[in-house]
Amino acid sequence: MIVNVLLREGERPRTLTLKGRLGWTMHQLAQAGSRGLTPLERPAPRWSGYVHDLRKLGVSIETEMEPHEGAYRGHHARYRLACAVEVTPVSREAQR
Repeated sequence: MIVNVLLREGERPRTLTLKGRLGWTMHQLAQAGSRGLTPLERPAPRWSGYVHDLRKLGVSIETEMEPHEGAYRGHHARYRLACAVEVTPVSREAQR
């Protein structure tokens, strides 16, 4: 997936073009809105890695730890955007 992202943080908005899993992750976060999402709700192999990479690009993302029950009870992360963004999908084709 390829998306264009308009980050509206600070005085000067910035535009990023994200491809592959980073584009997919940003699209998922934008769709989730203020509720955010967890890897349990939208499974993907390396959510924490994608969030880390987006933060390095300057995207403000909050992480809230939540408990979960079940056979492997413990905690999981809920991620939500902490900045105003506009995400526009450009292509849904897989990128290699």
